[in-house]
Amino acid sequence: MLAIIHHKDYRKYDLGEDHPLIGDKPERTVQFFKERSIFSHVDLFTPRRATEEEISNVHDKDYIQLVKTLSQTGGMLALDTPAPKGIYETAALACGGSILAAEKLYEGYDYSMNTLGGFHHASARSSSGFCFFNDIAIAIEHIRDKRRIKRFLIIDLDVHHANGTQDIYYSDPSVLNISFHQDGRTLYPGSGFIHEIGEGEGKGFTVNMPFLPGTGNESYFYAFEELMPFFIEEFKAEMVIYQSGVDTHHSDPLAQINLTLPFYFIITKEIKNLVDKSCRRLVILLGGGYNSLSSIKAYYNIAAAIVDKEQIMEGEIKDPNVEETKRRIRELKKILRPYWNFKR
Repeated sequence: MLAIIHHKDYRKYDLGEDHPLIGDKPERTVQFFKERSIFSHVDLFTPRRATEEEISNVHDKDYIQLVKTLSQTGGMLALDTPAPKGIYETAALACGGSILAAEKLYEGYDYSMNTLGGFHHASARSSSGFCFFNDIAIAIEHIRDKRRIKRFLIIDLDVHHANGTQDIYYSDPSVLNISFHQDGRTLYPGSGFIHEIGEGEGKGFTVNMPFLPGTGNESYFYAFEELMPFFIEEFKAEMVIYQSGVDTHHSDPLAQINLTLPFYFIITKEIKNLVDKSCRRLVILLGGGYNSLSSIKAYYNIAAAIVDKEQIMEGEIKDPNVEETKRRIRELKKILRPYWNFKR
């Protein structure tokens, strides 16, 4: 059974009329799910706001105060991230949604989904990229404290590198952070290269797979099959968090990856099947996506894969980068081999 976490006030996470992040997308996603009968297969829950104490398990107190101050007056957190009045409360609500999604996995659900989550550019002391607080890390630290879980796997498929999450867990071997994203030489935030593998005790527990612009389904499926089954089996996570950004869709205006709608259905099925064979705890966070119509259809395909509904189809786009992707996978495995016993 799938638990979906949603709040009508998620619409307030709106960064302005001319900004790519539009606040009505979560509500429109839920409405689309209802029109296609997803809700006959799921339970819907309303979250509370994360407390300041829960947020401070990840974020520096001075940074939290900065967001609070901007939330009172309005202003700019970063050049690309305006801070509208009331954003502290809305960002805290999104974090509360991810906490609740994680908690539902201890209340009889194997899968959960937060319709506003995956704010992976927020680090402990700063942020940009439309993010204020890192709900992924806040949910992890809540569950680590309340449920005594020791090992977490993050699968981040958003088109942008998960730089904030990486920064938070770069030296932490209890969190395996895997990010597939467009090459940082061609896209914000300009990081996430193959050689970034962690530091200290966390060396080998950060895995970055950057893809060239124009990359399509074939390369992504190849990279996933080469890496994800191995890591899920070897790491033995007790919870898997899937940041399911869909700004990798070919229609997205902010990036240049060419995935199609069936990709999101198939890859979610693959993740579900792998999790079913391991920890049976999967949190899905509906991350980035800036073409609203295609994003909502991609989110539907993700949910449909979990509840065994039919997917929305779309024709495939030729992938010119398969050989380069294979070369990068070989290079990545070579760099990681001192820390992981790859079978091939």
